[in-house]
Amino acid sequence: MERPQVHGLNLDAETRCTHWHSPLDVIAIRMACCGEYYACKDCHEAMAGHSIAVWPRDQRETKAVLCGVCGTELTIAAYLASGYACPECGAGFNPGCRNHYEFYFESTEG
Repeated sequence: MERPQVHGLNLDAETRCTHWHSPLDVIAIRMACCGEYYACKDCHEAMAGHSIAVWPRDQRETKAVLCGVCGTELTIAAYLASGYACPECGAGFNPGCRNHYEFYFESTEG
């Protein structure tokens, strides 16, 4: 299965970008506004030419998170429940990403 295209500034093979490039920065997010994968909101801002939109809570079963290590597409719900690791390959995800969920996902509270 072919990996979806990911947009971003200075992307590496595991979707790290200019803005986020630690060993754990290996996810990309399919943006609700355009359906395209971006390495991060800052890459989207720099490249997309339109405003970001968040995924509504009722869309949690949408595949919108890509593991940059193995290429698995996760639903938003699976990503939020992942414990900061890919359920397919075990690659670690940056736990600090939770500080930015508000830019991607409607409130995770409740």
